[in-house]
Amino acid sequence: MITLYSYPNSRSLRAAWTLEELGLDYTCQYIDLTSGEGQGTEYLTRHPDGKVPALKDGELTLFESAAICRYLAERYGQGSLMPGDPTQRAKLDQWLFFIVSELEQPLWALGKHKFALPQERRVPAVIPTAAWEFQRALAALQREFDGEGWLVGEEFTIGDILLGHTLSWAKSAKQPLPNALEAYLQRCNERPARSAAQKREQEAQEAEA
Repeated sequence: MITLYSYPNSRSLRAAWTLEELGLDYTCQYIDLTSGEGQGTEYLTRHPDGKVPALKDGELTLFESAAICRYLAERYGQGSLMPGDPTQRAKLDQWLFFIVSELEQPLWALGKHKFALPQERRVPAVIPTAAWEFQRALAALQREFDGEGWLVGEEFTIGDILLGHTLSWAKSAKQPLPNALEAYLQRCNERPARSAAQKREQEAQEAEA
């Protein structure tokens, strides 16, 4: 049995989206981060920093959204969500690392200094620099990917899950996107598996209310 530990509107959506794309049976377990549940002794055995997502699959426990998505695609994908060719898989890994280290991080800096950090830890002066860093990373993305088709090869992969989710964060942060990436984001968001994943996370939260 696969269990996904999640919190709506967080990186856990990437893992839920991957699970839904693969048609896997799983339990979605809501972790109330606002109440401090993530820092509880039990949950810290699943994620040492008390964040989401975390995934339990039999004896295996994983954290970090990109690692979880890659594991699920490799173990259960049967050729979907991950290229079969080693060269294309290397390109996929390249983009996964770029997305989490370069494209996402300035957006998370924006979020931390706007709402996520305790008030006394926020530094508003960081926000313009973070926005500039995101646009710089976005320009680097566009030199290799113009928004046409999918990120790696001709098929939708976990790279598109991470990129689509990150661009959704950019929209929420009111960061401008070029028209081609706006259209790409819309295609990602229109996938039934994404809507199903979002619904599962919301239902898990409501079940705990």
